[in-house]
This record gives sequence, C-alpha cells and structure tokens, in this order.
Amino acid sequence: MGERFEFFELIIPTDPSDIDQLGHVNNVTYVRWVQDAAVAHWKAAAPVADQESVLWIVLRHEIDYKQPAYLGDEIVARTWVGSATRLKFERHTELLRAKDRALLAKARTFWCPIDVHTRKPTLVRPELRERFSNSLMPESGT
Repeated sequence: MGERFEFFELIIPTDPSDIDQLGHVNNVTYVRWVQDAAVAHWKAAAPVADQESVLWIVLRHEIDYKQPAYLGDEIVARTWVGSATRLKFERHTELLRAKDRALLAKARTFWCPIDVHTRKPTLVRPELRERFSNSLMPESGT
C-alpha cells in the first residue's frame, strides 16, 4: 500500500475580493477555501487513475466561525478525511491564520464520489478509501 496522508495543508493568501462590507473575509470565501483545500488534497494524494475516474460532490457543509480573517492574512487550510464509507467521505478542515496558527474556522463536510462519465455515485476502491480515511484526528488548532 502507498503512503497514507493523515492531513494536508494548503497556503492561501487573502485577496481584496474576499473582503466584505464589515472589513473581514466573507463567510462565502471560507466555504471556497474548504473546497479548494479538499481539491488540492485529492490532486496531491490520489493516484492519477483515480483522479481520472472519480469526481466529488458535496453533500453537506458545516462551518463554525471562530475569528475573523483580514486582508493581508495568509491562511493555512489544514484538511484530513475522517470516516469513509463506500459512498460517503467525512472531511475535516481547519482554517488557520499562518502567522500565529490561530483557528479562524473549522468545517466538517461530507463528500460523495461520482463516476466521471456517468455522473452517478460510484464506489471507491477499498485501497483508496483506506489511504484517505483516518479515524485519528490530528492535533487541532483549538
């Protein structure tokens, strides 16, 4: 079996378009960052054959906002997969401010694999599910 990724980190700069009328990063941006981290993790860790045959759709997002982020903050999106069944993957993401690793938000999302051609739910190979699924959560930024 290949290397198992327990967690993955993506560095994200804040952009002026991320800022809302309150002067901090808009909540919709956090959702995008959660998705960006999941996609980057998949591309970094999944074998090419799986990337070419499986797409992912979100079934559910849950986000707890802890502190605001501001223009100029660099964000660390730290993500990992928790439990995984044949058709449902639980993904955790922490959004941290890079300079002090303060927890800005944490998310729990559920993803379903779909076949790239039929666009219908598809089963994930047990080896791939095991490679990503991790019942042990890394130390939190909380």
